[in-house]
Amino acid sequence: MSTRTGMDRLAAYGLLGLPLAALGLPLTVYLPPFYSQMPGLNTGLVGVLIFAARLFDVVTDPLIGSASDRLQTRFGRRRPWIAAGTPVLMLAAWFLFVPPDNAGAAYLLVWSMLAYLGWTLIYLPYTTLGAEMSADYDERSRITAWREGFFVLGTLVAIMLPALAQRFIGGAAAGLAAIAVFLMVALPIATGLFLWRVREPDGASASKIRWRESLDLLKSNRPFTRLLIAYLLNGAANGLPAALFLFFVTAILGGSEITGGIFLAIYFLSAVLGLPLWLKIGRNWSKHRLWCASMLWVSFVFIFTLTLGEGDYIGYGLICVLGGTCLGVDQAIAASIQADVIDEDTAAGGDGRAGLYFGLWGMATKLAFAIALGIAYPVLWLAGFDAGQDNDAVALWTLAVLYGLLPVAIKLGVVGMMWNFPLDRRRHAELQERIGRSERAAG
Repeated sequence: MSTRTGMDRLAAYGLLGLPLAALGLPLTVYLPPFYSQMPGLNTGLVGVLIFAARLFDVVTDPLIGSASDRLQTRFGRRRPWIAAGTPVLMLAAWFLFVPPDNAGAAYLLVWSMLAYLGWTLIYLPYTTLGAEMSADYDERSRITAWREGFFVLGTLVAIMLPALAQRFIGGAAAGLAAIAVFLMVALPIATGLFLWRVREPDGASASKIRWRESLDLLKSNRPFTRLLIAYLLNGAANGLPAALFLFFVTAILGGSEITGGIFLAIYFLSAVLGLPLWLKIGRNWSKHRLWCASMLWVSFVFIFTLTLGEGDYIGYGLICVLGGTCLGVDQAIAASIQADVIDEDTAAGGDGRAGLYFGLWGMATKLAFAIALGIAYPVLWLAGFDAGQDNDAVALWTLAVLYGLLPVAIKLGVVGMMWNFPLDRRRHAELQERIGRSERAAG
């Protein structure tokens, strides 16, 4: 019988996602242009430095995830990492978002690496614990939906707070400082509430499986491999329009950064409203079919971006509304399937190695965005696109294809991979029964 998580515990769990999301968007959207204008730095150098910091971040994900599996304290396996990562992230974010006038390459690289490290110390154990809070097929979706809902709200804060600061104070520096101040207040409050109200499951013990046996279990977990590839491809499909969003709004629609902020707000507000609707629609479906349905819907909607031109704000706004409704379920259901896939490992002889799995998924997420940038920017450059100049028809057509057509093609490929995914409701029930028998035998 399913045990529903209490609303107070769900709220305390989800709330931690709000300051994390409020930091995530500025790190990728606002910081690079800001540092590119500082003395001694330029766009190319800033790109190289952030890419180097990201490579460091990719390596730390599976290491921290696996380390959290093997930790055993009276406070749990996951929560000590979150407590340790909070001051690291606060310190790094302050120096990164409120730099001195003479900040150079070394300054950006060091504080970026520390910010990514602090983020990983919190985020990986946080998402891992979300998977461990319940073994129920549907309850896991409910838990991840709360987390992703707060993530969307945090992203809205990251959009609106800098805009308000720039309007009333002026300058990009004021917008970044506003995010830093918000983080200094919101992150310790959210972490404290999380540590107070969210307990780890009873009976969880440190993983003792040797590395060679661990690798053999990973290789034999075919649903994991299939989901990891689908997750990587879907992340690249989401990353392409994210990386090209401002280019599309300014070069295709003829808008400004302010116009772009309005469209982002519409998009993420639609995600907040759309998540419960999608969960209600698919409450009796297997998760992979619900995920596929959301990808098919957003593909149908997003392909119409190819028909837009200068001044087509109403059409693009409608696409943001209809497509944005899928964002929350796209993130929440994929994360819920990740938790189910770990049960394949546990049933095959694993001993609670969710941290390693989420570390590998975190690595895939970051690689996906790097792949998106690695495709989009070189192809745009070869097509002669220049963000600061008028562009010819070939450059604009290339931008439109990269923004609206290529992501749709990738998502349709992911649907083909996931439509007949073997881990459905029936298979999950079998896994839980097998895990239960093993636990009773061991007890």
